[in-house]
Amino acid sequence: MTGSDETVVPISAIEHHEYCPRQCALILVDGLWEENPHTIAGGRAHRRVDSGASRRERGRLVLRAIPLWSESLGLSGRADTVELEPDGRVTPVEHKSGVRHGRTADLQLCAEALCLEEMLKVEISEGYIWYGAWRRRWPVAIDEELRRSTLAAIAAIRSLLVGDVLPAAPADERCRTCQLEPHCLPDVVTAPGRITSYVEEEVLGCVT
Repeated sequence: MTGSDETVVPISAIEHHEYCPRQCALILVDGLWEENPHTIAGGRAHRRVDSGASRRERGRLVLRAIPLWSESLGLSGRADTVELEPDGRVTPVEHKSGVRHGRTADLQLCAEALCLEEMLKVEISEGYIWYGAWRRRWPVAIDEELRRSTLAAIAAIRSLLVGDVLPAAPADERCRTCQLEPHCLPDVVTAPGRITSYVEEEVLGCVT
């Protein structure tokens, strides 16, 4: 791995970080996790993918649940699906149970491509994201702009892992559907005076 910092970043953390850095830190650093309907649906979808055996489909070899790593980037994780074409092309395919929400999944897919390039000594120009709610694949160009954004996300996550500062709560529409909202307490930590009143009412009020 380049540099002196040997902290390994999980590929799965990239999507969490792009959605909300505070959520990413609560999961990775504090070890917090709660299920909600979205995470349960996603877990079921991935279990279906992981349970499938590798096989040949339409002339290509389709590999499932493939371990990934990058020594140079300090990455580790797993690809849902990797397709190997007869002409030598390698294509990662990430599976999502819902619909598309911005480019968060694109960065995760790009990180998988970076690992595969290092592991297999190939160049990858495109991957796909399968959206279960749409029942179709979304093409993603693994171009220079996406690579730069992915490397920046990896660096930011590594800083979270080795640092001691919890990112600020966004306190926006993301918080309403976040499974970690009860732990994050965005309305408490972002409102003046709310921390003091929360401690007095919810914490000290119970210790009487």
